[in-house]
Amino acid sequence: MNTRSTFQRASATAPPAQGKNSKRRIPAFWVRQFHTWHWMSSAICLIGMILFAVTGITLNHAGAIEAEPVIVTEELVLPRSLLGALERVPDSADATTPVPDALARWVDEELDVGLAGRAPEWSESELYIPLPRPGGDGWIAIDRTSGDVLFESTDRGWIAYLNDLHKGRDSGTAWSWFIDIFAAACIVFSVTGLLLLQLHARNRPSTWPIVGAGFVIPALLLIFLVH
Repeated sequence: MNTRSTFQRASATAPPAQGKNSKRRIPAFWVRQFHTWHWMSSAICLIGMILFAVTGITLNHAGAIEAEPVIVTEELVLPRSLLGALERVPDSADATTPVPDALARWVDEELDVGLAGRAPEWSESELYIPLPRPGGDGWIAIDRTSGDVLFESTDRGWIAYLNDLHKGRDSGTAWSWFIDIFAAACIVFSVTGLLLLQLHARNRPSTWPIVGAGFVIPALLLIFLVH
């Protein structure tokens, strides 16, 4: 009876055993964190990764994918009132000199082309406005003396459009920010994937050979086959 009481008192006062369960608490916490960040970043990256993977293929085979550009041209004449506003712009104007508001509104109404954010090129005889965009190109040339307007638009198709989005070509500030955020999410996705591989590698012996192959194969291609 005394022995049992002594054992009970010792058990009540003894510190909790530092067994396997307590050792598993920190890894289990981090496993949950890695899984959470991994699936969240993969959800954010999903559509973007498909887009960039597909356009990576189309860019790699750009020469084999034929596209017939569609070119549209229009010839117009400025109203006299707008020609006067154009003539008042000094010959020393540069790309920082905006197109007069009235002229910009007229171009928008007649050609359905917005000039906000465009960099006009001024000369003594002509106003030239380049209109680059993803998947196409264009320009407007306005004679500052006669008021003759020549507009040309080139559309290279939706594959060229997606390829230019992949490269961030002439796609604007908002898309540039999207690419940066998407790239950061891809880094989170990859790093958390690596950490999950580390946690599960003990039960999956092929983990690190496969990861190493992902580095060695492109390295060997670069060394021996890429000139």
